[in-house]
Amino acid sequence: MDIASFVTSLLTSFLIFVVLVLVFTWLSRRPGNAPVYYPNVLLRGLDPWEGRGRGTRSPVGWIQQAFRASEADVVDAGGVDAAVYLVFLSSVLAILVFSGILLLPVLLPVAATGHALEASAGSNASAAHNFTIIERLALGNVEEGSFRLWAFIGSVYWLSFVTYFVLWKSYKHVSNLRAAARSTSDVKPEEFTVLVRDVPIPPPDQSIKDSVDSYFRALHPDTFYKAMVVTDIKKVYKIFQEIEGHKQKIVHAEAVYAESKTTNKPEGTKPTHKTGFLGLIGKKVDTIEYCNEKIKELLPKLEEEQKNTLSEKQQRAAIVVFNNRAAAASASQTLHAQMFDKWTVTEAPEPREIIWSNLPMKIYDRNTRRSVIYFIVFLTVFFYLIPISAISAVTTLEKLRQKLPFLKVVVDQEIVKTVLQAYLPQLALIVFLALLPALLLFVSKSEGIPSQSHVVRAASGKYFYFIVFNVFLGITISSTLFSALKTIIENPTGIIDMLGRSLPGSATFFLTFVALKFFVGYGLELSRLVPLIIFHLKKKYLCKTEDEVRAAWTPGDLGYNTRVPSDMLIVTIVLCYSVIAPLIIPFGVAYFALGWLIAKNQVLRVYVPSYESNGRMWPHMHTRIIAALMIYQATMIGVITLKKFVYSSVLIPLIPISLIFAYTCHTRFYPAFAKTPLEVARQELKETPNMGAIYAAYIPPCLKPEKLEDVEVFEDAQSRTTSRAPSF
Repeated sequence: MDIASFVTSLLTSFLIFVVLVLVFTWLSRRPGNAPVYYPNVLLRGLDPWEGRGRGTRSPVGWIQQAFRASEADVVDAGGVDAAVYLVFLSSVLAILVFSGILLLPVLLPVAATGHALEASAGSNASAAHNFTIIERLALGNVEEGSFRLWAFIGSVYWLSFVTYFVLWKSYKHVSNLRAAARSTSDVKPEEFTVLVRDVPIPPPDQSIKDSVDSYFRALHPDTFYKAMVVTDIKKVYKIFQEIEGHKQKIVHAEAVYAESKTTNKPEGTKPTHKTGFLGLIGKKVDTIEYCNEKIKELLPKLEEEQKNTLSEKQQRAAIVVFNNRAAAASASQTLHAQMFDKWTVTEAPEPREIIWSNLPMKIYDRNTRRSVIYFIVFLTVFFYLIPISAISAVTTLEKLRQKLPFLKVVVDQEIVKTVLQAYLPQLALIVFLALLPALLLFVSKSEGIPSQSHVVRAASGKYFYFIVFNVFLGITISSTLFSALKTIIENPTGIIDMLGRSLPGSATFFLTFVALKFFVGYGLELSRLVPLIIFHLKKKYLCKTEDEVRAAWTPGDLGYNTRVPSDMLIVTIVLCYSVIAPLIIPFGVAYFALGWLIAKNQVLRVYVPSYESNGRMWPHMHTRIIAALMIYQATMIGVITLKKFVYSSVLIPLIPISLIFAYTCHTRFYPAFAKTPLEVARQELKETPNMGAIYAAYIPPCLKPEKLEDVEVFEDAQSRTTSRAPSF
């Protein structure tokens, strides 16, 4: 990519960002758009305009509010997970800022005063003038064997130790944040419960519920409260959803009927619909009467199926409730059975994030599925190299002209050439990378993972490995893809030399990619144009009730399964090019500074958490950053070695140092993330917990009794004996 295309891409992306920010400022002032720009505020029962003076309505008013908001405000609005995500963004930002303070003033002059590019061009004056300013300010302009390379070696060490320092401080901060959240005086159902899987087959005269009750009452006689056995709810859930659908149709039809009553026609017109496929065919019926009749018909079926599900469809997993938090924490960390494949006890997920269909899965099934899915992920990573390689071909128009000669007439046009080089490769890569997280989320769920937050963490890890393999092998060396794979298989250590040869040539591509991501991507995130258009279309043409309007603007959560891997891609890119092409550091700083600012604004105003794992994602973020750092260190060993610098081996100790640092952090901090420390769980509660409400929180909606006192009847329906514990 020439400098004209790079500047064109950069300026256009910046202009788009400015326009989108101004659009956001204008649209967010209009009260009719409050459900799109302030849904979190509205759902918390607050007035989005309260306390907003003239200054907050300026284009930078939202920036002032984001900076003024404390971490406690973030936790109140978006939970600990959102606060930890902001810590991740600020940590990477701190790494880049502290590193850039030294790297930019030192490396840019060293590279600019080098003459390696002119020497490589020789007597060819036109070739010498073809080198861009980006190439002249990069490591490639330093002569082989030059003592100037000491500056680059020192910079690698500086960035590495800055990363160690920032990550250590951040890990300690997040650990304290998680402990504070777990020791709060508020009553949370998941803190009183454990998840029990791999329950043995009970004797013929006992139900699974009876077996679980007797087992835990014997082992925890003073602290065991109740157990709820997981059941197969597919059929009852289907009936329940059908009834709920009819109820919603009745409310909608009544609203339409009320609107039809006018002065000239006070009796109105009752809504009708056809009973056939998608309401397009079949008998036409009165919607209200028809739905009421269907509900009356389905209610007895629901009641009968609920009883059958509770007594006859019990599965070998359970939620066990204890009467205090410390007892539950202790039970989750205790080995209950002599055989590893029986009575597997872990901390229970939040009620709203449980994946019920995965709970009964046996340990052998889970392990087998995990192995199969990792093999599928490996195949996905490999075959994704094909489209990624095609993208790489577009990044160099000379390749495109060679492979497709009939396009010469088109690509030789100056305007077309500039647009192709400036936008198409980066946009195509972004589209391909956007498709994968949904697939990885699906396959991770198939592993038998019990909670949504765990699925997100698993999918995020798989995506990280994908981008490392595809971005650093697919993009940089795609022209010799299969020969590269052969080299790696035959000589695994050869990947360091391969990265050293290939990465410097793709610096301009990745500079543009990062700029496009933060200017256009964050501009669209802030402006929320797509959700705004969808909301107003639904409100005007589809929504007739308050519940339907609320469903139209409910924003969902931050979407960590796509956000975190995308950010990790930028971390990997910026770290690996920070010394090779130091100009990427300001782009990385801009990406994470804007990301932190806009994410904080969205957490405070827009997104609503769908679960709370109390920062359980952080150890995975920390590990991936360390992995990106080690890729960077290995790459720099290869780059400096290729420069024929005899002291390049000085960089080798950095890799074991990184491993030692990762191990130290894991040993010191991770256990408190994997398990809840008893000193945290034993903190006093501000009120006596309602154990019945805690137990009821885990009952699926399709089985939940209408009244809390009916929970006792629900429990008895699962048992063949009278084993109910006394209520507190």
